[in-house]
Amino acid sequence: MMQEKIYFYYTNDLHSSFDHWAQVVGYIKKEKAKRVASGSSCWVVDIGDHVDRVDPIAEAFMGKANIELMNQANYDIVTLGNNEGITLSHDDLYHLYDDANFDVVCANLHNMKQANPDWLKPTVEIQSVQGVKIGVVGLTAAFNAFYNLLDWHVDDPFQTLEAEVERLKEATDVIVLLSHLGINEDRRIAERFSDIDLIIGGHTHHLFRTGETLNETLLTAAGKHCAYVGEVILTWDHTCHELVQKEAYTTNITHMEKDPQTVQTLDDYRVKAAIQLGEPVINTENPIAVHWFKDTEIMQALTDTLKDWTDADVAMLNSGLLLESFAAGVITYQDIHRICPHPINPCVVEVNGDELLEVIRASFTKELMELELKGFGFRGEIIGRMVFSGLEIETEGYGTDQEYVKNVTAKGNPLESSKLYSLVVADTFTFGRLLPEVAKSPIKDYFLPEFIRDLLAQTLREKFAHS
Repeated sequence: MMQEKIYFYYTNDLHSSFDHWAQVVGYIKKEKAKRVASGSSCWVVDIGDHVDRVDPIAEAFMGKANIELMNQANYDIVTLGNNEGITLSHDDLYHLYDDANFDVVCANLHNMKQANPDWLKPTVEIQSVQGVKIGVVGLTAAFNAFYNLLDWHVDDPFQTLEAEVERLKEATDVIVLLSHLGINEDRRIAERFSDIDLIIGGHTHHLFRTGETLNETLLTAAGKHCAYVGEVILTWDHTCHELVQKEAYTTNITHMEKDPQTVQTLDDYRVKAAIQLGEPVINTENPIAVHWFKDTEIMQALTDTLKDWTDADVAMLNSGLLLESFAAGVITYQDIHRICPHPINPCVVEVNGDELLEVIRASFTKELMELELKGFGFRGEIIGRMVFSGLEIETEGYGTDQEYVKNVTAKGNPLESSKLYSLVVADTFTFGRLLPEVAKSPIKDYFLPEFIRDLLAQTLREKFAHS
């Protein structure tokens, strides 16, 4: 009985967190060399969100440096996540993978303006050393409220799979899905598509140390920031003509040896990024104070800019968006990126007077202000005090550090219960349950590709240049 072992090594959700990247590459290169030397088939794949503009390298080169780092690590196939998809302008995404030495598969992403870029493939078919045909399909999460504003569209993953799996079933022996959809969707797919042999997942940052089997499909994922690298071993029986074993493992690489070439490349990119982002925005004689729990001049000015720029009735921003104060002297784009690193866009929602009042009351609670938030685009520590524009809010302190809202007016008039107000917020609050009235608003008008930090640069230029 002749059996063949087929190996996949994978990463997911690096988010440009390069602290352990040199270890990742060192481990992958070593493992790949070992498999190739033993005559085994081996592929290295990534499941998306490799790029995250929170890091100066990703910001300065709009993701192109990430692609070069993956080239150097000899990746074979990648799919893309929402961070590649919706935090870059249309043209930056269109050209992101132009110089990639690997295949990019994503079956449900389409260009609405013109033909898809040459690098974008729905599937790829690869073959093992001993002739096992493997079909690889990629899928990304359908955040069309964002994608459509950037002239891209993401099809429903299930409908996409109906067509692709049917085709791959005829042409290949094994079907592998690279899924940037998240754990719940992966499980739903496994239950519905028994022809998919392996789902390598990401997006929700879940870690399957040894995989999970559902409806004969093996699911796996390796957490976030590439502290772990995943390995899958498929055993194909050439006599029975079928897979007889599927194994998944994850290896913590944080203590391992670094790849020297990668260390050098990252050092070079850091220097280049500092030069690229070192362009002065303003020169200020005085420092500009930032405080997470007090009203500050810069947060008020930024919130006013946001209201004017989006033409909303009311604007609100949380003080935790700015991570530290600006020192006196020259302020560069690098300073702005360091102080406001989040890939967060403005969003206008519609709320009635009662809902707006509820949002205001919630925002002054100690619970919300001190909430340590991770995710929804937020890359800071805590939410902090909410700052408003377009409203006059009277509050009163009680107890040691609690505050309650006494009176709210808009242009001198009390809020009207059923009147609709356009409210602009950081898009963070349109997800999840942080502020339910905002998240459940039927109208959500996102502004892309501008980030809040682009408006911060504008605010500094217009209102602080001569301070």
